[in-house]
Amino acid sequence: MGRIEVGVVLPVQQLGPERRTVRWLDIQEMAFRAEELGFDTIWTPDELLWQSGATEPAGFWDGISIAGAVAAITSTAKVGTWVMSALHRNPGIIAKTAETLDEISGGRFVFGLGAGHEWPGQARAFGLPERQIFDRYEEALRVIIPLLRGGRADVDGEWHTARDLVQRPVGPRPNAIPILMGGNGPRAQRLAVLNADIYSCYVELRSHVEEFRPRIQSLVRICEELGRDPATIGRSAGVYVNVMAPIGERPLAISGTPEQIADQFRRFGEVGFTSIEVMGPGSVAELEELAPVLELLRAD
Repeated sequence: MGRIEVGVVLPVQQLGPERRTVRWLDIQEMAFRAEELGFDTIWTPDELLWQSGATEPAGFWDGISIAGAVAAITSTAKVGTWVMSALHRNPGIIAKTAETLDEISGGRFVFGLGAGHEWPGQARAFGLPERQIFDRYEEALRVIIPLLRGGRADVDGEWHTARDLVQRPVGPRPNAIPILMGGNGPRAQRLAVLNADIYSCYVELRSHVEEFRPRIQSLVRICEELGRDPATIGRSAGVYVNVMAPIGERPLAISGTPEQIADQFRRFGEVGFTSIEVMGPGSVAELEELAPVLELLRAD
């Protein structure tokens, strides 16, 4: 088993009950420091508004704009979308956006893509589709994948159309940008097995390997069913991490000392994951708390 990669998801949203806005200068500083500390990938989420209960919704900066900016100011870390929403954009433009981000990054972009979702109210607020989200996603892939892997798409679908569309210009890795596809269920896994280089899932109840183990088992079964060698697809897990919090204090998060957190990351590798994507750090200071964890993993 090789070293498990560790990425970090940058905060591009308003934080906390007071809805504190994270400014670009803060995000920029976090991106610089994440690269210096040795995070393998710097990720940006792609949401619009997030409603929780009766509180005012939390707003997000446009994740694609932020990804481009992070790609422009960094030089060694991979930069990725975790994950770009197929619901928000025309699929031909999604493929062009991915190619552009790979150009800006000099071939460091990881194209994370997912179906998107209508909840909690963001689709309705922006006038986006609220029904048949996954069906629309599957049809969008009929445009996106041929453009990124063959340079041309011709689709006349129920929701999406591409009329002899060519992918021009192309960046430094024509037909070879790594594609990560996210989702927790078997339908998302099937699409990843058919189309992606990396499958990604995320915490629902608890950032513990036992919640994620069944997803690896399901992914392997689907690979075998569809005739794909399971060793040819990467496996990514999105978790919350809270350094030095008493273990069990925050059920969603991996917590404890750096040694305990590094051990938990290694357990993900032992069950078949190739990368961990850390959600939660909202400042440079919180990033710094993860530095000893990265050092321990590099020593493996």
